[in-house]
Amino acid sequence: MKSDAALRLGVDLGGTKMEVIALGPDGREMIRRRRDTPRGDYRAIVEAIAGLVRSVEAEVGAGGSIGIGIPGTISPATGRVKNANTTELIDHPLDRDLAAELGRPVRMANDADCFALSEAMDGAGRGARSVFGVILGTGVGGGLVFEGKLIGGPNSIAGEWGHNPLPWPTDDERPGRACYCGKSGCIETFLSGPGFAADHLAHTGQRLTGPAIAAAAEAGDPAAQASVERYVERLARALATVINIFDPEVVVLGGGMSNLKAIYRRVPEIWPKWVLTDRVDTRLAPPVHGDSSGVRGAAWLWPVPA
Repeated sequence: MKSDAALRLGVDLGGTKMEVIALGPDGREMIRRRRDTPRGDYRAIVEAIAGLVRSVEAEVGAGGSIGIGIPGTISPATGRVKNANTTELIDHPLDRDLAAELGRPVRMANDADCFALSEAMDGAGRGARSVFGVILGTGVGGGLVFEGKLIGGPNSIAGEWGHNPLPWPTDDERPGRACYCGKSGCIETFLSGPGFAADHLAHTGQRLTGPAIAAAAEAGDPAAQASVERYVERLARALATVINIFDPEVVVLGGGMSNLKAIYRRVPEIWPKWVLTDRVDTRLAPPVHGDSSGVRGAAWLWPVPA
Protein backbone atom coordinates (compact mmCIF):
# COMPACT_ATOMS: atom_id res chain seq x y z
CA MET A 1 0.00 0.00 0.00
CA LYS A 2 1.42 3.36 -0.98
CA SER A 3 1.21 6.39 1.28
CA ASP A 4 -0.88 9.36 0.17
CA ALA A 5 -0.76 12.26 2.62
CA ALA A 6 -3.69 13.94 0.86
CA LEU A 7 -6.04 11.04 1.63
CA ARG A 8 -8.18 11.67 4.70
CA LEU A 9 -10.10 8.96 6.51
CA GLY A 10 -13.03 9.68 8.80
CA VAL A 11 -14.72 7.29 11.21
CA ASP A 12 -18.15 7.87 12.76
CA LEU A 13 -18.45 5.72 15.87
CA GLY A 14 -22.05 5.14 16.90
CA GLY A 15 -23.66 2.97 19.53
CA THR A 16 -24.88 0.41 16.99
CA LYS A 17 -22.93 1.15 13.79
CA MET A 18 -19.51 2.47 12.86
CA GLU A 19 -18.73 3.92 9.46
CA VAL A 20 -15.52 4.91 7.68
CA ILE A 21 -15.10 7.19 4.68
CA ALA A 22 -12.06 8.07 2.56
CA LEU A 23 -11.93 11.56 1.05
CA GLY A 24 -9.59 12.67 -1.69
CA PRO A 25 -7.76 16.03 -1.55
CA ASP A 26 -10.75 17.76 -3.20
CA GLY A 27 -13.19 16.39 -0.61
CA ARG A 28 -14.55 13.83 -3.05
CA GLU A 29 -15.75 10.59 -1.49
CA MET A 30 -13.62 7.68 -2.66
CA ILE A 31 -15.03 4.83 -0.59
CA ARG A 32 -17.35 4.23 2.36
CA ARG A 33 -17.79 1.14 4.53
CA ARG A 34 -19.68 0.32 7.74
CA ARG A 35 -20.09 -2.47 10.26
CA ASP A 36 -21.81 -3.14 13.57
CA THR A 37 -20.25 -1.68 16.70
CA PRO A 38 -19.25 -4.39 19.19
CA ARG A 39 -21.21 -4.13 22.43
CA GLY A 40 -19.88 -4.38 25.95
CA ASP A 41 -16.19 -4.72 25.04
CA TYR A 42 -13.95 -1.66 24.77
CA ARG A 43 -10.99 -3.55 23.30
CA ALA A 44 -13.23 -5.08 20.64
CA ILE A 45 -14.34 -1.56 19.62
CA VAL A 46 -10.71 -0.43 19.22
CA GLU A 47 -9.88 -3.47 17.11
CA ALA A 48 -13.04 -3.08 15.02
CA ILE A 49 -12.23 0.56 14.16
CA ALA A 50 -8.64 -0.34 13.29
CA GLY A 51 -9.79 -3.25 11.16
CA LEU A 52 -12.27 -1.09 9.27
CA VAL A 53 -9.59 1.53 8.58
CA ARG A 54 -7.10 -1.06 7.39
CA SER A 55 -9.62 -2.71 5.07
CA VAL A 56 -10.51 0.62 3.43
CA GLU A 57 -6.86 1.60 3.01
CA ALA A 58 -6.13 -1.77 1.43
CA GLU A 59 -9.06 -1.36 -0.96
CA VAL A 60 -8.05 2.18 -1.96
CA GLY A 61 -4.37 1.29 -2.07
CA ALA A 62 -3.30 4.30 -0.02
CA GLY A 63 -2.95 5.38 3.59
CA GLY A 64 -3.84 8.69 5.11
CA SER A 65 -4.78 10.74 8.14
CA ILE A 66 -7.47 9.47 10.52
CA GLY A 67 -10.18 11.45 12.29
CA ILE A 68 -12.76 9.90 14.61
CA GLY A 69 -16.15 11.24 15.65
CA ILE A 70 -17.41 9.82 18.94
CA PRO A 71 -20.61 10.17 21.02
CA GLY A 72 -18.69 11.92 23.79
CA THR A 73 -15.45 13.84 24.12
CA ILE A 74 -11.89 13.51 25.39
CA SER A 75 -11.46 15.17 28.77
CA PRO A 76 -8.59 17.69 28.76
CA ALA A 77 -8.11 16.91 32.45
CA THR A 78 -7.66 13.13 32.15
CA GLY A 79 -7.10 12.41 28.46
CA ARG A 80 -9.92 9.87 28.66
CA VAL A 81 -13.41 9.72 27.18
CA LYS A 82 -16.22 11.43 29.11
CA ASN A 83 -19.90 12.20 28.49
CA ALA A 84 -20.32 9.23 26.13
CA ASN A 85 -23.64 7.46 25.71
CA THR A 86 -21.62 4.50 24.37
CA THR A 87 -20.63 3.71 27.93
CA GLU A 88 -17.91 1.19 26.99
CA LEU A 89 -15.76 4.15 25.97
CA ILE A 90 -15.95 6.06 29.24
CA ASP A 91 -12.67 6.54 31.11
CA HIS A 92 -10.55 5.04 28.30
CA PRO A 93 -7.86 6.89 26.31
CA LEU A 94 -9.47 6.00 22.98
CA ASP A 95 -7.38 8.34 20.83
CA ARG A 96 -4.11 7.05 22.29
CA ASP A 97 -5.18 3.41 22.03
CA LEU A 98 -6.18 3.81 18.38
CA ALA A 99 -2.96 5.68 17.59
CA ALA A 100 -0.99 2.78 19.07
CA GLU A 101 -3.08 0.22 17.19
CA LEU A 102 -2.74 2.01 13.82
CA GLY A 103 0.79 3.35 14.25
CA ARG A 104 -0.03 6.99 13.51
CA PRO A 105 -1.67 10.02 15.18
CA VAL A 106 -5.45 10.08 15.46
CA ARG A 107 -7.61 13.19 15.87
CA MET A 108 -10.89 12.84 17.74
CA ALA A 109 -13.92 15.06 18.30
CA ASN A 110 -17.52 14.91 19.45
CA ASP A 111 -19.92 13.74 16.74
CA ALA A 112 -21.84 17.05 16.83
CA ASP A 113 -18.55 18.89 16.28
CA CYS A 114 -17.87 16.66 13.29
CA PHE A 115 -21.31 17.45 11.88
CA ALA A 116 -20.65 21.18 12.27
CA LEU A 117 -17.21 20.95 10.65
CA SER A 118 -18.50 18.95 7.69
CA GLU A 119 -21.29 21.41 6.93
CA ALA A 120 -18.93 24.36 7.41
CA MET A 121 -16.29 22.99 5.05
CA ASP A 122 -18.33 21.82 2.06
CA GLY A 123 -21.96 21.79 3.13
CA ALA A 124 -24.67 24.29 3.98
CA GLY A 125 -22.16 26.64 5.64
CA ARG A 126 -19.57 26.56 2.88
CA GLY A 127 -17.96 29.98 2.43
CA ALA A 128 -19.20 31.32 5.78
CA ARG A 129 -16.69 32.48 8.40
CA SER A 130 -18.80 31.27 11.34
CA VAL A 131 -21.13 28.27 11.56
CA PHE A 132 -23.16 26.75 14.38
CA GLY A 133 -23.98 23.11 13.63
CA VAL A 134 -26.90 21.70 15.62
CA ILE A 135 -27.98 18.13 16.27
CA LEU A 136 -31.69 17.76 17.05
CA GLY A 137 -32.12 14.04 17.55
CA THR A 138 -32.31 11.65 20.48
CA GLY A 139 -30.29 14.35 22.23
CA VAL A 140 -29.46 17.96 21.46
CA GLY A 141 -25.88 18.98 20.78
CA GLY A 142 -23.89 21.43 18.73
CA GLY A 143 -20.53 22.52 17.43
CA LEU A 144 -18.96 25.88 16.61
CA VAL A 145 -16.73 26.47 13.59
CA PHE A 146 -14.86 29.70 12.87
CA GLU A 147 -12.81 30.19 9.71
CA GLY A 148 -12.79 26.48 9.01
CA LYS A 149 -11.65 25.42 12.47
CA LEU A 150 -13.57 23.89 15.34
CA ILE A 151 -13.76 25.94 18.52
CA GLY A 152 -12.85 23.54 21.31
CA GLY A 153 -12.36 25.34 24.58
CA PRO A 154 -10.51 24.35 27.77
CA ASN A 155 -13.33 22.01 28.86
CA SER A 156 -14.00 20.46 25.43
CA ILE A 157 -17.68 21.43 25.60
CA ALA A 158 -17.95 24.40 23.21
CA GLY A 159 -21.33 24.35 21.50
CA GLU A 160 -23.03 22.11 24.07
CA TRP A 161 -26.12 24.30 24.25
CA GLY A 162 -28.51 21.40 24.94
CA HIS A 163 -27.78 21.43 28.67
CA ASN A 164 -28.47 25.10 29.19
CA PRO A 165 -31.96 25.92 30.47
CA LEU A 166 -34.66 26.79 27.96
CA PRO A 167 -34.49 30.62 27.81
CA TRP A 168 -37.37 32.95 28.66
CA PRO A 169 -39.56 30.09 29.98
CA THR A 170 -43.30 30.51 30.36
CA ASP A 171 -45.06 29.50 33.56
CA ASP A 172 -46.14 26.15 32.12
CA GLU A 173 -42.51 25.40 31.09
CA ARG A 174 -41.18 25.70 34.65
CA PRO A 175 -39.42 23.80 36.15
CA GLY A 176 -39.38 21.55 33.09
CA ARG A 177 -38.86 17.82 32.75
CA ALA A 178 -35.96 16.12 34.48
CA CYS A 179 -32.87 15.67 32.31
CA TYR A 180 -30.42 12.78 32.51
CA CYS A 181 -27.70 15.32 33.41
CA GLY A 182 -29.37 15.75 36.80
CA LYS A 183 -31.02 19.11 36.15
CA SER A 184 -34.49 20.09 34.97
CA GLY A 185 -35.70 22.22 32.10
CA CYS A 186 -32.69 21.70 29.82
CA ILE A 187 -33.09 22.66 26.17
CA GLU A 188 -32.61 18.99 25.31
CA THR A 189 -35.74 17.97 27.24
CA PHE A 190 -37.81 20.27 24.99
CA LEU A 191 -36.09 20.06 21.60
CA SER A 192 -34.95 16.44 21.32
CA GLY A 193 -37.12 13.95 19.46
CA PRO A 194 -38.24 12.30 22.74
CA GLY A 195 -38.85 15.76 24.22
CA PHE A 196 -41.11 16.69 21.28
CA ALA A 197 -43.07 13.46 21.68
CA ALA A 198 -43.38 13.94 25.46
CA ASP A 199 -44.69 17.47 25.00
CA HIS A 200 -47.34 16.26 22.54
CA LEU A 201 -48.34 13.48 24.94
CA ALA A 202 -48.67 15.94 27.83
CA HIS A 203 -50.95 18.23 25.82
CA THR A 204 -53.03 15.65 23.95
CA GLY A 205 -52.74 12.27 25.67
CA GLN A 206 -51.56 10.87 22.32
CA ARG A 207 -48.41 8.73 22.40
CA LEU A 208 -46.94 9.41 18.95
CA THR A 209 -43.42 9.52 17.51
CA GLY A 210 -41.96 12.76 16.25
CA PRO A 211 -42.41 11.83 12.56
CA ALA A 212 -46.02 10.80 13.24
CA ILE A 213 -46.74 14.16 14.91
CA ALA A 214 -45.14 16.00 11.98
CA ALA A 215 -47.20 14.00 9.47
CA ALA A 216 -50.40 14.70 11.41
CA ALA A 217 -49.58 18.40 11.47
CA GLU A 218 -49.03 18.48 7.70
CA ALA A 219 -52.36 16.66 7.28
CA GLY A 220 -54.09 19.46 9.16
CA ASP A 221 -54.53 18.03 12.66
CA PRO A 222 -54.91 21.07 14.97
CA ALA A 223 -53.37 19.41 18.06
CA ALA A 224 -50.32 18.28 16.10
CA GLN A 225 -49.98 21.71 14.53
CA ALA A 226 -50.04 23.26 18.01
CA SER A 227 -47.26 20.89 19.12
CA VAL A 228 -45.15 21.86 16.10
CA GLU A 229 -45.75 25.55 16.80
CA ARG A 230 -44.64 25.15 20.44
CA TYR A 231 -41.53 23.33 19.20
CA VAL A 232 -40.47 25.96 16.65
CA GLU A 233 -41.12 28.79 19.09
CA ARG A 234 -38.88 27.13 21.69
CA LEU A 235 -36.24 26.41 19.08
CA ALA A 236 -36.28 30.06 18.03
CA ARG A 237 -35.76 31.18 21.64
CA ALA A 238 -32.95 28.70 22.21
CA LEU A 239 -31.12 29.58 18.98
CA ALA A 240 -31.51 33.29 19.74
CA THR A 241 -29.28 32.88 22.79
CA VAL A 242 -26.57 31.31 20.63
CA ILE A 243 -26.86 34.14 18.08
CA ASN A 244 -26.58 36.69 20.90
CA ILE A 245 -23.32 35.08 22.04
CA PHE A 246 -21.61 33.68 18.91
CA ASP A 247 -23.45 35.55 16.11
CA PRO A 248 -22.92 32.87 13.44
CA GLU A 249 -23.44 33.58 9.77
CA VAL A 250 -25.13 30.20 9.34
CA VAL A 251 -26.98 27.81 11.64
CA VAL A 252 -27.19 24.30 10.15
CA LEU A 253 -29.61 21.78 11.62
CA GLY A 254 -29.12 18.01 11.65
CA GLY A 255 -30.70 15.01 13.34
CA GLY A 256 -34.20 13.63 12.95
CA MET A 257 -36.02 16.78 14.10
CA SER A 258 -34.26 18.83 11.41
CA ASN A 259 -36.67 17.21 8.93
CA LEU A 260 -39.56 19.21 10.41
CA LYS A 261 -40.40 21.46 7.46
CA ALA A 262 -41.97 24.25 9.51
CA ILE A 263 -38.64 25.00 11.21
CA TYR A 264 -37.05 26.75 8.23
CA ARG A 265 -39.98 29.09 7.70
CA ARG A 266 -41.16 29.77 11.23
CA VAL A 267 -37.94 30.01 13.27
CA PRO A 268 -36.51 32.96 11.26
CA GLU A 269 -39.89 34.65 11.61
CA ILE A 270 -39.82 34.23 15.41
CA TRP A 271 -36.21 34.67 16.49
CA PRO A 272 -35.95 38.46 15.84
CA LYS A 273 -38.10 38.90 18.97
CA TRP A 274 -35.30 37.42 21.08
CA VAL A 275 -32.09 38.47 19.27
CA LEU A 276 -30.55 41.77 20.37
CA THR A 277 -30.43 43.45 16.97
CA ASP A 278 -32.62 45.39 14.55
CA ARG A 279 -32.38 42.69 11.83
CA VAL A 280 -31.24 39.06 12.02
CA ASP A 281 -29.06 38.18 9.05
CA THR A 282 -28.10 34.70 10.31
CA ARG A 283 -29.17 32.05 7.80
CA LEU A 284 -30.94 28.88 8.99
CA ALA A 285 -30.35 25.86 6.75
CA PRO A 286 -30.85 22.09 6.52
CA PRO A 287 -27.71 19.99 6.03
CA VAL A 288 -26.28 19.30 2.60
CA HIS A 289 -24.74 15.96 3.58
CA GLY A 290 -27.47 14.77 5.95
CA ASP A 291 -26.53 11.64 7.88
CA SER A 292 -23.13 11.61 6.15
CA SER A 293 -21.99 14.83 7.79
CA GLY A 294 -20.65 13.11 10.91
CA VAL A 295 -18.27 10.79 9.09
CA ARG A 296 -17.24 13.48 6.59
CA GLY A 297 -16.54 15.90 9.44
CA ALA A 298 -14.31 13.34 11.14
CA ALA A 299 -12.19 13.23 7.98
CA TRP A 300 -12.09 17.04 7.92
CA LEU A 301 -10.44 17.06 11.38
CA TRP A 302 -7.21 16.94 9.37
CA PRO A 303 -6.58 19.83 6.95
CA VAL A 304 -5.76 19.26 3.32
CA PRO A 305 -1.95 19.26 3.06
CA ALA A 306 -0.44 22.16 1.10
